[in-house]
Amino acid sequence: MSQNLWRPLVAVLLVIFFVNAFYSFTGGEAGETGGAISYSRFKKELTADNIKNVTFKGSVFTGEFRAVTPLTPAAEGQKGRGVKTFTTMKPAIDDPGLMGDLENHKVEVTAITTESSFLNTLVISLLPWLIILAVWFFALRGMKGQGAGGMLGGFAKSGAREYVPEKVGITFAQVAGMEEAKQELREIVDYLKEPKRFQRLGGKVPKGVLLFGPPGTGKTLLARAVAGEAGVSFFSISASQFIEMFVGVGAGRVRDLFATAKKSSPSIIFIDELDAVGRSRGAGMGGGNDEREQTLNQLLSEMDGFDQHEEVVVIAATNRPDVLDQALMRPGRFDRHLVIERPDWRDREAILRVHCQKIVLDPHVELGVIARGTPGMTGADLENLINEAAILAARGNAQQVTGDHLEQAKDKVLMGGERKVALSELEKQITALHEAGHTLAARLLPGTDPVHKVTIIPRGRALGVTQQLPDDDRHYYPRSYLMNRLVVLLGGRVAERLLLGDLSTGAQNDLKVATELAEKMVCQWGMSDVIGPVTFSRGEEHPFLGMKLAQEKSFSEEMAWRLDQEISRIVGAAEKQAEELLTANRPKLEALAAALTEEETLDGKRVDEIIKLPVIAADKNQ
Repeated sequence: MSQNLWRPLVAVLLVIFFVNAFYSFTGGEAGETGGAISYSRFKKELTADNIKNVTFKGSVFTGEFRAVTPLTPAAEGQKGRGVKTFTTMKPAIDDPGLMGDLENHKVEVTAITTESSFLNTLVISLLPWLIILAVWFFALRGMKGQGAGGMLGGFAKSGAREYVPEKVGITFAQVAGMEEAKQELREIVDYLKEPKRFQRLGGKVPKGVLLFGPPGTGKTLLARAVAGEAGVSFFSISASQFIEMFVGVGAGRVRDLFATAKKSSPSIIFIDELDAVGRSRGAGMGGGNDEREQTLNQLLSEMDGFDQHEEVVVIAATNRPDVLDQALMRPGRFDRHLVIERPDWRDREAILRVHCQKIVLDPHVELGVIARGTPGMTGADLENLINEAAILAARGNAQQVTGDHLEQAKDKVLMGGERKVALSELEKQITALHEAGHTLAARLLPGTDPVHKVTIIPRGRALGVTQQLPDDDRHYYPRSYLMNRLVVLLGGRVAERLLLGDLSTGAQNDLKVATELAEKMVCQWGMSDVIGPVTFSRGEEHPFLGMKLAQEKSFSEEMAWRLDQEISRIVGAAEKQAEELLTANRPKLEALAAALTEEETLDGKRVDEIIKLPVIAADKNQ
């Protein structure tokens, strides 16, 4: 039976059901119900020989008067205020003489059963089964042509977005920086363009390329650029789209994705956030027979199983390569692993130039200066910076985006947006002293990052911010640099105690960061002469709760006590050095705090003007 016949049949059955139910309720009559009268009124009219007929249906019965009868005394003698029919209820006390009275007054009596009709009963009993059969029939039709979907029908469709070569629209020319990664990926492009050139020599192109690095570094953009350069179809999907609450759906979607990609080969499959499905099996607290692991097993089989695929390259991206299953990382699946790092200042300048093409930029803006002042920013961060600058310029009705707009946008991105918080004079003084302590310690200690800006205007979640920007990107951090960093972190707390003779809660985050840094110095980087060149699991980040709970302790209780003592000693030594440094330069600290209280925001040049007196260095006690 075709789908076109099922729909009218179900509609006809529903119509029959409701019509039959209506007639059963009304007793087959669709006329007027008339006025409602009491049973005593009914007996009075019956005695007066004014009842023509009566129809019984359970305890309710209706009838017809012989003449038009008013229902209320007020309607007596008023033309058109009477009724011809009536309705009444049988009393709770049985009236055995009723039938005799009706017969004596020659009233026509009709009785209707209250039980459902046979047709109504039949429709009610068969309707659920008919609906189930209709749903099953449509499900069977949905199975046709699904292939990899099987019984799951449309649920097992991968949902991947397919981009034909004309719609990709991105090539390596639109991707700034990442020259080493682009060079590695050019071999993939050459293979997809001319696969026979590699096959002739017996070479095999990598089946999978894994891109990993911090968020926002351009992994997805780079994958699309590969498809744009090669001119092939591009299938994009997030790994989380494979997972559903129904067991087997994820595996079916993987099969469907690869089957579709093979039909369009040569093609590229891009799986974003691979760690959502590719995490190590057995690392959690539950068993191994879950939906995610079945999906991962199917992905492993598709990439390098009995069914070999040709001219289909899988590119995946993740921020957490350390949590991926080792079976994914082996050669034959993801053969190449490309690290997409944060761009250096040269790449940042190139990225800024790409994003500035979309805005009206003042020609006097030096993007190289902006690039040097944004260390650690990714491509996404730089795009956001340019967008924030354009919004600020539009808010001020400016004709162009100037360097001032870019500087304000950089402060907003790095330090947070300004907040309107009403501070008392004491709170404002504490904030100024705290930030002055950070700033003076950073300015006086050698080898620290230069002070870019300090403010006591609340930004983000902080009431005050001291911003340091390095002259160049850092890849190594010497012990002396880290110790100076601890001194700078504790400088705000020391300044409060030195000038106010009291401590506040403003140093909470400083103490947290300082303790974590000292713990890593001792337990991970071997920078303690007491503990020596060994590492311990303290301070490490664990990808799974299950792995952390199952991990055995790798050191004794005595060693744990020594680690605690050494961490405390290093933090204490940094605090002592900060106290000696600020005490020796107390006039500078007071001048800096006074200037902050008055001006609220100081840049690096203004800080140097305030503390232009000769620097008095303190002895370093580590």
